Amino acid sequence: MSAYPVIHWTEAGQERSARWRSEAAVPPPKRVAIADDRTNADTAYRMACEGTALLWRGDFQNARQLLQALARRTDRKPKTGKAAPATPAEAFHLHRKAQAQRARILGMLLLPFDAGHVVPLRRAPDVRDACDEAYGPAPEPYVASLRELQGLVGAHEWRKKGVDIPALGAKIHPWYGVFSPVRGEYVDLVAQAPLPSTALAFDIGVGTGVLSAVLAKRGIRRVVATDQDPRALACARENIDRLGLSPQVELITADLFPEGRAPLVVCNPPWVPARPSSPIEYAVYDPDSRMLRGFLDGLAAHLAHGGEGWLILSDFAEHLGLRTRDELQAWIDKAGLKVIGKLDARPRHPKAADVTDPLHAARAAEVTSLWRLAAA
Repeated sequence: MSAYPVIHWTEAGQERSARWRSEAAVPPPKRVAIADDRTNADTAYRMACEGTALLWRGDFQNARQLLQALARRTDRKPKTGKAAPATPAEAFHLHRKAQAQRARILGMLLLPFDAGHVVPLRRAPDVRDACDEAYGPAPEPYVASLRELQGLVGAHEWRKKGVDIPALGAKIHPWYGVFSPVRGEYVDLVAQAPLPSTALAFDIGVGTGVLSAVLAKRGIRRVVATDQDPRALACARENIDRLGLSPQVELITADLFPEGRAPLVVCNPPWVPARPSSPIEYAVYDPDSRMLRGFLDGLAAHLAHGGEGWLILSDFAEHLGLRTRDELQAWIDKAGLKVIGKLDARPRHPKAADVTDPLHAARAAEVTSLWRLAAA
């Protein structure tokens, strides 16, 4: 716990402090006030907007209701006559700015935790398992935001329940902070594409292990899967073990490629070239297309003769104006690669049909593709 920063506040005339926990890497708030069941939503909202965090000392369920009230105030549409964004890219950046502002305000409602992840409040649920999975042991008290706790609890429930993967005829159990395979179209593409070989495959950026599992289920005798994130590797190991595929799948820590060459190299990089606002967002946002370009630049050197690289990529960034198809093709050409085939799938997630989403036009036009690449 000594590695975590300390949060300070004054309570009942005394200076107090505790460790600060944030999986989103949010720094501890500089100003903290005590709040309880007597604190009304308008006051809490004003203080949160001004940068004062509220450490809750009342009933836990009342804290949940206050957070909902803060969310309603944050989500109110402004009554200004501002013009609509001129471009999809501008709409995207404004949307992310609004999301960040919303997260900052809602993250200002804090909870105390005793050692062992116990919330010492009336009607507080038992959150020990959820916190232990994300935070690890808690030998001393700490403070964290209620909003983050809700994320931890939600992730814990997903981990217990699992996500149905029709291509596997089984479930994958995502861990907190590891990208969940809820968008099944990219999994289906890997399950359908013609295999160039069943001897060996590399899975670059294993995440939950879902693509490694699909490849192994399709009969590939050996899959070598890589990731830099220890949590992703542990999550993948648990899923691979649960599916009984451990004899076929080897997991190693690596930045992109393992050593050697393979007749099939698969990569599903983050789809949006933007800067993550927290470590957890690295599964979605790829700053300067680092992983995408790294995969393309190194692919030819890791393909066996006659082998294929499968790049699974959405064109969402293209519809947002964050990357063009010509840029992608230029990176492929520069890497000494050629496109030998492409499989497409339309998104099936609810946001694609949500006309109230500020990015609806891009989401409705989105196509996810499996690019079959070979050495030129």
